[in-house]
Amino acid sequence: MLLTTLLAVSLVFTYLLRIVEVSGDSMSDTLENGDKVIMTAFCNNPKQGDIVVFYASDAVTLDENGGLVFSVGIRQNLMKRVIAAEGQTVDFDFSAGKVFVDGKELDEPYISGLTHSDQGAFTGKYPVTVPEGYVFVMGDNRRASIDSRAKELGFVAADDIIGKVVFGISPFGKMDG
Repeated sequence: MLLTTLLAVSLVFTYLLRIVEVSGDSMSDTLENGDKVIMTAFCNNPKQGDIVVFYASDAVTLDENGGLVFSVGIRQNLMKRVIAAEGQTVDFDFSAGKVFVDGKELDEPYISGLTHSDQGAFTGKYPVTVPEGYVFVMGDNRRASIDSRAKELGFVAADDIIGKVVFGISPFGKMDG
C-alpha cells in the first residue's frame, strides 16, 4: 500500500504537477523572489488572468504591415500573467497607466505600480491584436518586468507555455488557488 501511494505521488509530481520557485521581482507583490508555487503542466488553453510559466525561445513582434517578425528571444523560463489571449486586442494609455483589452479597462488589483512604459515591442502600433496561437503577458510589477511590451519578448507562443500556476505553497497562504 505504501509503495503504491509513493508511486502515485511520484507520478503526479513528475507528470501532472511541479513545484516551481519564483525567480526575480516581475510578479511582486503577488509572487516574490523565492516563493514556491505549484504549477500544472496542463495549460492547453491559456486564459486572461492565468499566471503561466513559459520558455521564451523567440521574440515575436509585428512588422509595419502587421506580419509576425521572429528574432532570438531571452532563452529562459519566465513567469508572467496572461493579459490577453489569441484574438483579443491590447491597448494602453501610458500617461494614465491603464491597460485595455477589447476596449475595456482591466481591473488589476494585483499590480504593483501602474503601466507607464512601453518597452519597444509594438511602439506606435497599439492597439495590437494577439495572433492565433499566442498570448500577451505582463508581470504584476510593471516597473521591473520584461514582458510582452519588450522587443526581447513580444507575443508568447502558447506552445512555449510549460504550465499554469495553480497554488502558492511557500510562504503558505500567499496566493490562493
